[in-house]
Amino acid sequence: MTDQGTNKTGFARDDELKREMQGELKASRAVRVEEEMEPQPSGEDQPLAESAPAAAVPAGMTPEGVSLRSDLARHLDRSVYPARRGALLAALHRHQAPDALVDRVSALPSDEVFPNVQAVVQALGYGVEKPRP
Repeated sequence: MTDQGTNKTGFARDDELKREMQGELKASRAVRVEEEMEPQPSGEDQPLAESAPAAAVPAGMTPEGVSLRSDLARHLDRSVYPARRGALLAALHRHQAPDALVDRVSALPSDEVFPNVQAVVQALGYGVEKPRP
């Protein structure tokens, strides 16, 4: 079968390149022999370089609340809303959510209907994002 896309190397070479790169992508140490190929640390007068910049925290929320909202949104589709606790738990199990997230959602009241992720976060006792003036 031929490759109909714009791929210049072909699927077999792509798989080979993925296998070659796995060690570099998963390593927590230097993997190159030549020192000049390694990323350089920040200078003395420079701010520390971060692999991922810190996320902005909206007014009215805490960093933990933002993280929880993000985790819930990652594991719950929009199509599940409006939902009760049972539907939320079923969706979390279907998406293989972490146990800590499932435990938090299982503490919600079973008779309340949640229209969106923001309502779930608020019911869990975290602040909600305040609208901008």
